[in-house]
Amino acid sequence: AARSPKMMENKVFLSFTFYSTILILKMYVVAIITGQVRLRKKAFANPEDALRNGGLQFYRQDPDVERCRRAHRNDMENIFPFLFLGAIYSLLDPSPTVARIHFLTFCVGRIVHTIAYLLQLRAPTRSVAYGVAQLPCFSMALQILLATTPHW
Repeated sequence: AARSPKMMENKVFLSFTFYSTILILKMYVVAIITGQVRLRKKAFANPEDALRNGGLQFYRQDPDVERCRRAHRNDMENIFPFLFLGAIYSLLDPSPTVARIHFLTFCVGRIVHTIAYLLQLRAPTRSVAYGVAQLPCFSMALQILLATTPHW
């Protein structure tokens, strides 16, 4: 694959790209798990899917499917803003080590959050993971605001 030399020189952006890709793959895994739970529990969101898999009685909700959906929605509510913040933060020329710590902390926090959600781990595991993942986002947002405030 052709590589842009400029992109390969930006260690912060490469780190951001790596962790962002891991997070997007994690979201795909949650989507696949949701589909598998739907099939296993025979709980389909659309009548045509229920008809194909046994009948309209399977056009219904299931608590386990809804848990997967909530985990996926929570990912979208948190990972999408991270993608914006991390990309802009990468342009601020931060320390590569500090930036990597931001990205790694968010990534690990989100992975632990998903595991805690799907495996129904005892509280406050999921809440702590959520909070830990929010810290680098607030840090990046603050740094972006400090860098851009003189220009508004």
